[in-house]
Amino acid sequence: MRKRAAFALLGAVAALAGFAAPGAYGDETQTDVQITNVTFDGGKNIVVGLYAKTITVSGTFTHPSGIQDADFVLWRGPDGANPYETYDDRIVSNQYYSHADCVASSATTSTCSQTISLEPDWKYGGTALTNAHAGTWKVSVQGVANDDSWTQSASYTTTRLQRQSQLTVNAGPEPAARGKTLTVTGKLTRADWDNLDYRGYTNQPVKLQFRKAGTTTYATVKTVYSSSTGNLTTTVTASEDGYWRWNFAGTSTTPAVKATGDFVDVQ
Repeated sequence: MRKRAAFALLGAVAALAGFAAPGAYGDETQTDVQITNVTFDGGKNIVVGLYAKTITVSGTFTHPSGIQDADFVLWRGPDGANPYETYDDRIVSNQYYSHADCVASSATTSTCSQTISLEPDWKYGGTALTNAHAGTWKVSVQGVANDDSWTQSASYTTTRLQRQSQLTVNAGPEPAARGKTLTVTGKLTRADWDNLDYRGYTNQPVKLQFRKAGTTTYATVKTVYSSSTGNLTTTVTASEDGYWRWNFAGTSTTPAVKATGDFVDVQ
């Protein structure tokens, strides 16, 4: 059975999940369950293209009585426009929740991991990712001990949910005459979760870089801003054989990306 991706008020979802609501105003710690080493997707930002991506979140939980259960939730708000909002892959309609899987490494410590599926292409009645969901999310973590005591950290850490980026380059004419004008074009696009395609990323600074043939290091030649459709174009003087590429540094909602270098033979 395919899971439903659900966005809801944090208090309601947390209650169904067995959470105490994340204190809406700060962390709420009930006992001394120790939570450490929480990472999302190996510590990287969460980058999603046009199709579902499943990530793994894990952490280490310790208590004298041992660990019974754990849970992780992405949430954010309020930011002046949104209420407390969560993202997870649970079935809300029948209140079924798959918590983390915990594996004991000792009588007191367990490593707990949980998968979350992020789906921009949701087609079965759930709530899909939209462009507005890109940005920084907080991570709420709860650990439950075998004696039923528990600890919850509503804002244990943060993670970024980003729209996958793509970058192309083309330099010409090829071969180029030494001392003549070389035109370098390209396009910066990113995943559009609202329309399920890649669309131009507007008015972004992108570095044009050159690597001389026989070397390994690129040097920045100039910075060009992408057009309203994400297009990039500029001219340079052809002086020596080498590779041209565009390099985008990224933003909070879109990851950095480098185009594969385009070799130009200068004669």
